[in-house]
Amino acid sequence: MRRPKVARTLAALDRARTEFRTATVALVPTMGALHEGHLALVHRARQRARRVIVSIFVNPAQFAPHEDLATYPRSWGADLAALAREHVDLIWAPSTEVMYPAGFATHIVPQGPATAGLEDAFRPHFFGGVATVVAKLFLQCRPHYALFGEKDFQQLKVVTHLARDLDLRLKVIGVPTVRERDGLALSSRNAYLTPAERAVAPVVHRTLADCARKIAARVPIARALADGRRAITASGFALDYLEARHSETLAPVRALADGPIRLLVAARLGRTRLIDNIGV
Repeated sequence: MRRPKVARTLAALDRARTEFRTATVALVPTMGALHEGHLALVHRARQRARRVIVSIFVNPAQFAPHEDLATYPRSWGADLAALAREHVDLIWAPSTEVMYPAGFATHIVPQGPATAGLEDAFRPHFFGGVATVVAKLFLQCRPHYALFGEKDFQQLKVVTHLARDLDLRLKVIGVPTVRERDGLALSSRNAYLTPAERAVAPVVHRTLADCARKIAARVPIARALADGRRAITASGFALDYLEARHSETLAPVRALADGPIRLLVAARLGRTRLIDNIGV
């Protein structure tokens, strides 16, 4: 099994990227701790392009001081083996010093879907950190396509706007969420769940699906969401939000006719914060 080439400096990345010549290139940005959801992005990337780059970089700019940067799951050996099995062409794995060298002073402040009052209301630092690092990854790797999971739906919209608004000349592709058999969306942070919490965690997706069915059956959105919020909190979660938004703009919606509609949720169970979404 051939190990993917690994680049850790910009010079090494440029040399490897030059070897791709005129081939189409797809980028899968990750923070490592890879699971089947990440590998689904790699599979889709392979369908789109002749060459696939996977970046692995735990981005400190998107973590607040009280968040889990120090304990975020890291599994370099397992990640490398998984990407070798997927025949990835290149892994871009810069250090923090390479990505944010001394004197780094430029940050992107996204608007539009980044200020929708969802993740940004609870993690106001987050999308600035995401937008800055993603713009750098796009400029460094120069892909024709970039693939992101729909689980982080607001992030997907922010990145799509970023590429469009800055004329970065690539297509951002969203890939459907990969789930466990009981509906739990795959996430690197699921490793934080205790066995008892893992048994409760699928309530989030079940509640989303129940709300979507009610709204599709023309139950008023406000009533369906109120039922969903009660169900999630009754199961032991601390709910951050459960909202119905327009699938493209993330603007609030009041009725089925205002759609297409996406339901989005974030809730904490113990020390684990789960996010998920579903279309109506």
